[in-house]
Amino acid sequence: MPTAARPLFSHRPHWARRFGVAPFLPMSRAEMAALGWDSCDVILITGDAYVDHPSFGMALVGRLLESQGFRVGIISQPDWRGVADFRRLGRPNLYFGITAGNMDSMVNHYTAERKIRSDDAYTPRGEAGRRPDRAVTVYAQRAREAWPGVAVVLGSIEASLRRVAHYDYWSDTVRRSVLVDAKADLLIYGNAERALVELTHRMAKGEAIRDIRDLRGTAFLVPGGWKPDAEWQEIESDILSSSSASHAEDGKVSPYAPLPTCQPQASATEKTNIPRKNCRAQHKAVVRLPSWEAVKGDARLYAHASRVLHLESNPGNARALAQAHGTRDVWLNPPPIPLSTAELDGVYGLPYARAPHPSYDGAKIPAWEMIRFSVNIMRGCFGGCTFCSITAHEGRIIQSRSEASILDEIEAIRDGTAGFTGVISDLGGPTANMYRLACKEPAIEAACRRLSCIYPGICPRLDTDHGALVRLYRKARAVPGVKKVLIGSGLRYDLAIRAPEYVEELVAHHVGGYLKIAPEHTEAGPLALMMKPGLESYTVFQRLFERFSRQAGKEQYLIPYFIAAHPGTRDEDMLQLALWLKAQHFRPDQVQTFLPTPMAIATAMWHSGRNPLQPVLPDGKTVETARALGQRRLHKAFLRYHDPQNWPLLREALRRMGRADLIGNGKKHLIPAFQPPGTLPTKARKEKTKGR
Repeated sequence: MPTAARPLFSHRPHWARRFGVAPFLPMSRAEMAALGWDSCDVILITGDAYVDHPSFGMALVGRLLESQGFRVGIISQPDWRGVADFRRLGRPNLYFGITAGNMDSMVNHYTAERKIRSDDAYTPRGEAGRRPDRAVTVYAQRAREAWPGVAVVLGSIEASLRRVAHYDYWSDTVRRSVLVDAKADLLIYGNAERALVELTHRMAKGEAIRDIRDLRGTAFLVPGGWKPDAEWQEIESDILSSSSASHAEDGKVSPYAPLPTCQPQASATEKTNIPRKNCRAQHKAVVRLPSWEAVKGDARLYAHASRVLHLESNPGNARALAQAHGTRDVWLNPPPIPLSTAELDGVYGLPYARAPHPSYDGAKIPAWEMIRFSVNIMRGCFGGCTFCSITAHEGRIIQSRSEASILDEIEAIRDGTAGFTGVISDLGGPTANMYRLACKEPAIEAACRRLSCIYPGICPRLDTDHGALVRLYRKARAVPGVKKVLIGSGLRYDLAIRAPEYVEELVAHHVGGYLKIAPEHTEAGPLALMMKPGLESYTVFQRLFERFSRQAGKEQYLIPYFIAAHPGTRDEDMLQLALWLKAQHFRPDQVQTFLPTPMAIATAMWHSGRNPLQPVLPDGKTVETARALGQRRLHKAFLRYHDPQNWPLLREALRRMGRADLIGNGKKHLIPAFQPPGTLPTKARKEKTKGR
């Protein structure tokens, strides 16, 4: 498909633009009447409370469509047990846009141990239970029941990460694409702005949604074997390669083999060695993933499909994907073209009210309280951590806002956000320090299929200059009325140590006593499967942090984060991590157990026992995984080695591992031999009492 994109704000506005800008997008018929509307062109249904702020997806999408001249209504957290709420605003003229909200509904509802969470940060007063499990599917079904024949478009992270057959941790099975279960007309994955604007304008001009099949970043259901036209070539990926060579055993082209890529010419005189016919074939090639039935029945094929999907994620060279579900195919067009700085500025500069909808009557919404004084400065992440969903959703190419746009938002917070005390809580995004970082050679970036720009080492073509970010920090804290600018987003310390001047600036001015950082582990085995840097980079950063803190005359601390039970982690690895934590005098309070989320590479490892970072061979190596609940609890207990309630479990494990020498009351021991009164775990206390 073409790699050029129409400018986001170049469309002629829809006629309804004459109604002007709504103070808040309407959530009731009364609000619609006050605006002079008799109907909505688009109705967004979301599992979150409606906060009119660009950090909340429904507000960003709604305001963007409003800027294009469309009347947009919002149905927030409807009662899904009936259809009354789905009829609240009437039938949309064009379509329902369905989203679970800023979080996956299953992650929102359940812990890594599959226990029900007691709160929901995206709901007034933090109340739990205001959205259903698998919210996208349920909302889409109810919208269809309320308005038969209405067009339904899915979007945001829950839909994005379920666009193909995916392993579902909560049911421990491989589920179909959400398109099938939701019976939706279209799914928009990743950054949705381009596809959404184009789709809405075309539908407003009378084009049927079933005929719109050429938008990048979209997925849809078609009859099996469908292709846009006869020129399209199909590359079969329903077999496992016997090696990493270019051809599989039966002579078919392996999906792991690099193919010619059309690269933009740097000048009129520069020539490329790629024949035009291959360029044309690259744009009209579809890779057929193993079917849902196949990946459900063979975990190796699931891992193989995961690898192929992630290799087809660069907008510069990605091919379309097709996956059979029964007699139909889920067809995925290549990923969207990233927004330019000017386009991103335009999206964030829309007239947001920057507050929750008045209908909540001042009730606190925890997620809003957390971000109300923060500014999102970029999108995307080229880290590629296998357990993370950011890259799969937002892509690897960094999209950055301009300094002027960011400073304007800081001033808007200062002047218009209630409760502002002069402290900006964060300038960040998916990461704190990838702002304006990019490949030095765009033509090579467009052809690249690396899953990470910084693993196993930082690519020599990656520009790691943090100068733009340092200048932004200095200008942000110089804004009149701003007392302090903190950095709360996750920091890539392996990048930061390439720019000591950035670390100095950060430590001297933007740390509020503690800086969160995520080495995730200490051992090479788990780190390799996470695609995270070794502990050497962390140690270098730690020394820089401590030196610059002393230099600034500040007492500041690093707060490291670690993951328990990640695929590839053995009991011995967790023991070594616990010993390192004790040697560093770290006593983690909150710890994270690996949670397999849809479409993550680490989830494919968890489910299949194979490593999709390498070609998946029929007789390839397996990945050791802590799947049993008891072992997962043990791995978590190692992270909290200092908690007396974990000591009985750890003593038993250490004896079993032949490391009873670590049980005792000296400094060299990990845990003591005695158990303080009243510190046995609840279950152990009950059993002991029963025994008496």
